[in-house]
Amino acid sequence: MATLTFTWHGLSCFRIVAKTDTDEVAIVTDPFASDIGVKLPRGLSANIVTLSHEHLSHAAAELVGGEPFVIRGPGEYEVKDVFVYGIPSGHGVPKGKKEGPNTIYRFEIGDLSVAHLGDIGHPLTDTELEQLEDIDVLLVPVGGQGPTIGADEAVKIVNRLAPRIVIPMHYADPDINMKLDSADKFFREVGGTAEKVEKLKISRKDLPQDSTTFYQFIRS
Repeated sequence: MATLTFTWHGLSCFRIVAKTDTDEVAIVTDPFASDIGVKLPRGLSANIVTLSHEHLSHAAAELVGGEPFVIRGPGEYEVKDVFVYGIPSGHGVPKGKKEGPNTIYRFEIGDLSVAHLGDIGHPLTDTELEQLEDIDVLLVPVGGQGPTIGADEAVKIVNRLAPRIVIPMHYADPDINMKLDSADKFFREVGGTAEKVEKLKISRKDLPQDSTTFYQFIRS
């Protein structure tokens, strides 16, 4: 059994605290440098840090305390009973070709599974889809405006994976100096509404059974 608590710090950066029967583990995804216009919280720490690609807006691992185990790419990892699977993908599709590497991460934590798509910039391949089957929680970029997918492709991914919970990320924020689409565009295209939260705490019993629930985070 596991209980996960999600906090969003902006762009693709989440802190996920996992409590299992045996331990408590903190994961930070895609920490960013202050160049983007906002700073990570003072004292942010983790046991595990995952980086989807080596851009300053996604790879400032040095800003996370706690001497974390840093994962920078594809592979299989186990840290404190958290299983992390790094899936190779691409960061963009100019003229149909992938523009540099991106790593999708699948986390298996107790009886829950989470996928963080990083800065993916192309439709999921059949191989990637197979590796993301039966995901409970999907963290998906929706802001577009560059080498990252926007609302239309994000909706296709949601429809194909059919996760229990969807959390959009990497979208416009008035304090972030990056040109991105708003999350509202994604919600219009997916035809759903989102509950706005500052934190989200879930266990398996909280998952919807026959539908997908959407959440939109207020940045912490």
